[in-house]
Amino acid sequence: MALLSKNRLLELIHSNQPLVEGMKDECLQVQPNGIELTLKEIHLIEGMGTVDFDNSERVIPKTTPLKFSSDGWIELGTGIYKIIFNEIVNIPKDTAALATPRSSIIRCGATLETAVWDAGYRGRSECLLVVFNKDGIRLQKNARVIQLVFYSMESAVDKGYCGRYQNENC
Repeated sequence: MALLSKNRLLELIHSNQPLVEGMKDECLQVQPNGIELTLKEIHLIEGMGTVDFDNSERVIPKTTPLKFSSDGWIELGTGIYKIIFNEIVNIPKDTAALATPRSSIIRCGATLETAVWDAGYRGRSECLLVVFNKDGIRLQKNARVIQLVFYSMESAVDKGYCGRYQNENC
């Protein structure tokens, strides 16, 4: 696998099926090694989840959206939260992606947890925000919080991602 260059990312962004749709500011969000995604929503996670082998008994806990203040900010205490991004990602069948929190998030005492972004996945994804800082964190709506790094695979998959989260939050 090879890391996609900024030029290749821009080609894919401007293709018929854009790699990332709905960016707030392409010039700011497209970085030398990936694309930054921005914060749309934050939710409290309520209840227990269940994960099994074949997903037949999987239960994803309900969530409650939190409100940003009238000036677009939210203050979060220590804990875990689900976040949803503004952007919709369309990953080609010959590409996969990994995500990492922006270093500013880490320096504030928080992190973001996410899974592999599979070839063929399309959606407005979610991830877990973990606030470790005992004093919390303050986030602005549309803040750039995570960077997706895309990798070109040796060959395309025959069948791309087709799980429960395909086209989520679109």
